[in-house]
Amino acid sequence: MAQLGFDRRRTNGPEESLPYLYDEDLPDKWSSGKPRKSRGPSDIRPIFLQPGLISQATGSAYIETERTKIACAVYGPRQSKNVAFHEKGRLNVEVKFAPYSCSVRRAPMRDAEDRSVAMAIHQALLSSVRLETFPKATIDIFITIIEEDGIEGCVAAGSIAASTALAHAGIEVFGLVVSCSAAVIGSEIWLDPTAEESKLSTGALVLSCMPALTNITSVWQTGGMTPSQVLSVRKRQSLEAHPEESTDDLSSALKRVKHDVMIYMLSWRRHFSKQRAKLEA
Repeated sequence: MAQLGFDRRRTNGPEESLPYLYDEDLPDKWSSGKPRKSRGPSDIRPIFLQPGLISQATGSAYIETERTKIACAVYGPRQSKNVAFHEKGRLNVEVKFAPYSCSVRRAPMRDAEDRSVAMAIHQALLSSVRLETFPKATIDIFITIIEEDGIEGCVAAGSIAASTALAHAGIEVFGLVVSCSAAVIGSEIWLDPTAEESKLSTGALVLSCMPALTNITSVWQTGGMTPSQVLSVRKRQSLEAHPEESTDDLSSALKRVKHDVMIYMLSWRRHFSKQRAKLEA
């Protein structure tokens, strides 16, 4: 009987393997205080974005940020079968990691990590698409992560690629969605963290927005940090970057940011409460 998760149609590796043994370990670059050689804490990785990668799809895009490589295909709008009539269309997002995308070979089946990344990208795109223009229709977005270098970077790059693919497909949107990730490492905030940097962070965040409308579409946070801890780190970093500014000015600015973030979180909580009430009814 075939083992569970073993695909005979693929070139599978050996069932038993041993790790490599090295004569000497490489020095830890984090101990030097300068983990990044080519960019600073406020710099992001170079981005290569190309629409029209998949000719069979309605719209497609390919994005590459150093070791993160993602392909996205959009199909639709097409009629939804066996679904009750609804005034607004539906947006489906499916994310799949290639078996060779990570340092450890992944199983071909979808897991919880695929669904969590798909949910984050779906939330980032949902408010940007004009779903009322195609009632009882569905837009399917299929994202394939070819190479992964940090889950936060995959969410940010996947959102950008999916928004570009929607525009390439000619689907009406309120604006293009751009995303960026950040991680708190020690007492500093690092933009666009890699997988190695994310492991050493105490908290990470992915922010998605529509620059044309200056609206935030999604905030995806992981880790064990409270908003007060994040604001204190940001305050310390701002004082180091701009020592000429007074503490009172920075405190008032951080209070306004905290107030805006809390209002945004409360609005989303009300939205989810209404959606849950509709489902329960």
